[in-house]
Amino acid sequence: MNAKKIATLGDLKKMGYESKSIKDELRDNLTCKIKKKEQVFEGVWGYENSVIPELERAILSRHNINLLGLRGQAKTRLARLMVKLLDEYIPVVAGSEINDDPFNPLSRYAKSLIEEKGDDTPITWLHRDDRFYEKLATPDVTVADLIGDVDPIKAANLKLSYADDRVIHFGMIPRANRCIFVINELPDLQARIQVSLFNILQEGDIQIRGFKLRLPLDMQFIFTANPEDYTNRGSIVTPLKDRIGSQILTHYPESIEIAKKITIQEARAGEMQHEMVYVPDLAFELLEQIGFEARKSEYVDVKSGVSARMSITGYENLLSTAERRALLTGEKKTMLRLSDFMGMVPSITGKIELVYEGEQEGAAFVAETLIDESVKTLFPMYFSRIDKLERKDVESPYDELVGWFFEEASFELLDEDTDEVYHDKLDSIAPLNALIKKFQPDFSKQDSYFLKELLLWGLVAHKKLSKHRFEKGYQLKDLYSSYIKDL
Repeated sequence: MNAKKIATLGDLKKMGYESKSIKDELRDNLTCKIKKKEQVFEGVWGYENSVIPELERAILSRHNINLLGLRGQAKTRLARLMVKLLDEYIPVVAGSEINDDPFNPLSRYAKSLIEEKGDDTPITWLHRDDRFYEKLATPDVTVADLIGDVDPIKAANLKLSYADDRVIHFGMIPRANRCIFVINELPDLQARIQVSLFNILQEGDIQIRGFKLRLPLDMQFIFTANPEDYTNRGSIVTPLKDRIGSQILTHYPESIEIAKKITIQEARAGEMQHEMVYVPDLAFELLEQIGFEARKSEYVDVKSGVSARMSITGYENLLSTAERRALLTGEKKTMLRLSDFMGMVPSITGKIELVYEGEQEGAAFVAETLIDESVKTLFPMYFSRIDKLERKDVESPYDELVGWFFEEASFELLDEDTDEVYHDKLDSIAPLNALIKKFQPDFSKQDSYFLKELLLWGLVAHKKLSKHRFEKGYQLKDLYSSYIKDL
């Protein structure tokens, strides 16, 4: 269809255009995509068998939708992707403030224009990208913002009485007629403002300063809410919940692999960073494990949630940490190290809400603890479990490595060591190399250095070695050597 050639209501009638409601539009286009087995919500991972089927059922049922979930669970992204289910263009009466359908006008302006010009009524075409409206619910939102108010300037310019409905200035919702309208964080909207949505959702009436207008607005409402908000700042009033057709629960990724896909997709990393910094797969696993550990940590308020944005910004920080080292040392390429994870502490502390115990310990301590707990969780996936070996008269495969640290007293890895120096230092520990060959003989040479660090940090986490952070790097020592040698 060439929209530019169809400029009047008469042209629209000749082409046989039939208008339909936005909910039917979404439903019909979704039906076609499902039949063709096309992916509807691209770039959303982990919801294939949970949230997306429920969302598709809600659209097929012509429901207004409430997406209920903790922060960082792609609620707004899902809402924005629904735009792809709209027709590419729809006709609108030219000059209409509320996107009047030429075949079903609502405003006085559109009705008068069609009555005056008939088939010569000019029309314009509205693209689907312009049919998405979004409002963040904040305490200062008013009924005038959402519904509308009397405009005294318009009354003065047009020399109209305040009793004339032409003095009304429509708010965001009427202007979003025939569009998708999203209200984010619905519980933050004051209860009296939520009440103003009742009739719009059910009966199609709006009231503005005493004007009762019968405007059966054609809209697809999507609300987002955080269940924690129900107790912290407000709640969704019961009659409003009753008018929302489907409430869909979102969730965090259920596996490391899904979380990894999300992080890689969403991270804003430049091509130069990817070319300069090599990231082992094991580093990705550790990064995502930190999020999983945070969601069950005794220091973190799990009711508030741990956003997927923590892993995304953490990955960006990791790349920047390695990139900065390469710039300082003059290297063209470098690889990510486990010690680089200290560079993502700021992205952790800014993304977690701490309980009282966490506040007492401090955000930085909690962040480092989460990294250590993640190392501890991954350790038995690559090496023998230490707790099973802690029995009397049972020799541990790690005894020789611990003994090496007892003899050498300390071992230092500096943040600004070149890759060559970093590799030489780790290669100099013979028992460490032997353990890697024993437990992970098929690991690539390049990735084995990150694995070596994981082994050392794992022994620290299991209290076989001690780790001390200083200004330029960190130091590893035998846990008791300093005490024994002082005696």
